[in-house]
Amino acid sequence: MALVCELQAQPASPSSGPTPPPGYKLVWSDEFSRDPDGLPDPTKWGYEEGFIRNSESQYYTKARLENARIENGTLIIEGRKENYVYDDSPDHESKPARYTSAALETIGKADWQYGRIEVRAKLPAGKGVWPAIWTLGSNIHQVGWPRCGEIDIMELVGKEPGIIHGTLHYFIDGKHASKGGQLPVDETGADFHVYAAEWTPDRIDLFVDGTKYFSLDVNQATNDGENPFRKPHYLILNLALGGTWGGPIDDSIFPQRMVVDYVRVYQKPPPCP
Repeated sequence: MALVCELQAQPASPSSGPTPPPGYKLVWSDEFSRDPDGLPDPTKWGYEEGFIRNSESQYYTKARLENARIENGTLIIEGRKENYVYDDSPDHESKPARYTSAALETIGKADWQYGRIEVRAKLPAGKGVWPAIWTLGSNIHQVGWPRCGEIDIMELVGKEPGIIHGTLHYFIDGKHASKGGQLPVDETGADFHVYAAEWTPDRIDLFVDGTKYFSLDVNQATNDGENPFRKPHYLILNLALGGTWGGPIDDSIFPQRMVVDYVRVYQKPPPCP
């Protein structure tokens, strides 16, 4: 997504939320204020569908209001315990999924190389929930994971309430590598917090409510002259259930919601010639 030079760029006037760092301009956002309420904006969001990764228990549905909808100016991603019959193949009719949820993604619709990605959200709570705000390299289908790179802006697992995790994944010396940090945050399930990544050609910094809790020198991810953090990434918002990290699920907690107030992407315009 290209930017014009700084003298021609128009300043953004978002309706709420913290002021972006000096010199940044709003280049993409969703304030989830569609009228009437309904499905997320299809020009901005697509869906992962099915059982995708990490041995998770949920079936991700596509364009299903029960799992992803706009409601009162927010995006609701809802994890549910239910018998959901999916139609990937005929024999699945007798093997319904026991849990459903949604994973929204911008692949094929928007991606970015550098900038500040900022999401204000209220997270679900209870054993087995695993909400995430993260990016993947847009070339994932060409090079695979982890060569494409991954920026986990926020992950929370319900078995560790109140601890926000941020991690960078990449490929070094023939194998997967990762580095990350964590931050205790009070009332993650009751209050909204702002989760953000600031990404430049040199560093990726992760924040919660303006507190920086992890930084990566991007050079550490260079492998054979290639670096996944100097290429475009797309955004994913999802609520996973169970799986390799989410762990056992407490069925008494459902339904659980990840509530997103806004998503905003800022970039610095290039200097004028």
